[in-house]
Amino acid sequence: MSKRPFRELLTPFLQDQLKLLEYRFGPASGEYQAIARQYLKAPDEDLITEESNTRHYEADVGLTPRGRRIPGVERLYRRTLVIEPTLACAAHCRYCIRANYPRHNLSEEQLLEVARFCGEAQNRDDLNEVLITGGDVLLVPRRVDFLLRAIVEHAPNIRIARIATRIPVQDPGRVNDEVLAIFKGKPSLRFELATQINHRIELFPEVVAAYRRIMELGATVYAQNVLLRGVNDDLATLAELYDGLRAEGIESHYLFHCVPLQGMGHLRISLDEAIELAKELTSCGLTSGRSKPMVAAMTDVGKIVLYEGVILSRDQRHVLLQSRYRLADRLRWNPDWTLPRTAEVDCDGYLRVWYLDGHHRSAEPSEDEARSKKPTTPRTESLPMLQRCG
Repeated sequence: MSKRPFRELLTPFLQDQLKLLEYRFGPASGEYQAIARQYLKAPDEDLITEESNTRHYEADVGLTPRGRRIPGVERLYRRTLVIEPTLACAAHCRYCIRANYPRHNLSEEQLLEVARFCGEAQNRDDLNEVLITGGDVLLVPRRVDFLLRAIVEHAPNIRIARIATRIPVQDPGRVNDEVLAIFKGKPSLRFELATQINHRIELFPEVVAAYRRIMELGATVYAQNVLLRGVNDDLATLAELYDGLRAEGIESHYLFHCVPLQGMGHLRISLDEAIELAKELTSCGLTSGRSKPMVAAMTDVGKIVLYEGVILSRDQRHVLLQSRYRLADRLRWNPDWTLPRTAEVDCDGYLRVWYLDGHHRSAEPSEDEARSKKPTTPRTESLPMLQRCG
C-alpha cells in the first residue's frame, strides 16, 4: 500500500495562532515551530527514508452483521473496544497514524450494531470500556451521543467511555452545547477525554477554557503526547509541557515515540534519545512526579512502554522489542487478529516485534543520502534463543 497524498489542513484558529506566534517570536522560534512542524507540510516528507509504514497495527474485529462489514471497530486489549465513528479531522497532524486509513463515517444503524456487539454474551465478562476515536469524533457529536445512549441501553457491562479528540486545541469554538451534551445524562458511564498537547504553547486561553467546560461536567482529561524532533525533544520543553498540563488539571499518560510512517523520518528521534529523556524527566526534580508520563513506542503489536530490558536486539536501524502481550490472549480477545510479519512469539508465548528506530541527532542522513536511499525491511527470522524453544 503506497502513501496517499496527505493534504495540509489547518483550522482558522490554528492559522491565526501561527500568525500571532510568527509576529511575536519569529518563524525560527521554538514557539512558532512547535505548531508549524505539527501541521505544515515539510519538504522532508517527500524524501525517501526507511520509514515505510502506511498504517499502525491492524486490529479490526471483523464485525459483519447481516453480511456487511462495519469498518472502524478494533480490539487489541482485554478491556477496551476501539470505535471510530468517523475518520475526518478538523486539522491534519503530519505524523498522524490514521493518515492512510480508508475514510468512513458510520451511520446510526452501524453504531447501533456496534453497541449491541459490546453487550453480547462473549464480551460481557471482559469488555468494560470503549475508546471512541477517529479521526476526530467531536466533529460528529450527535453520532457520538447516539452511540453512547445505545451502549447504555444494550451494553450495561460498559462502564467507562473514553473520547479521543484534539478539537479543544485545534478549534476550541467547537466545544459547544452539542459537544457538551455527550457528557450529560448518562450516569452509568464514567467519562474520560483523551487529548494530545505536544508543547506548552498550545495551551492558549481559548484552549484552556474549552477543556475546563468539559471537566466541569465531571470528565477526566488526560494527555497522550508524541515526541517530535524540533517540537519537544529536550528536557526543558518537556518539563514545561507537563507542568502546564498539570496546572490545568490535565493528567499525563503516554509520551509516544513517533511512529515510523512514510515521510516522517525528520520528526523521529532515536529510541536511545527517548529513553534518556524519560530518565531525565522522571529523575531531574524539574517537575512533579505527579505529572510524569510513560514513554512508549506504538508498534505493530500495540503499545510497549520503554522500560529497561525491553530492547532485546538491534539490526541496523531496527530494534527487537519485548512485549508482555500473549498471543493466546490476543486471539481470545480478537480471533481475527493475525501475527504481523515484524513480530514473533517467544518461548513463553509473549510477542516480540521489530520496530524501526529513529535517527540519532548526530547521525541524521544528508538530503542527498535520503533521496538516494531505498527503504529496508527488518529481519524477522527468529533469534537463536527462540530456535531452542521446545
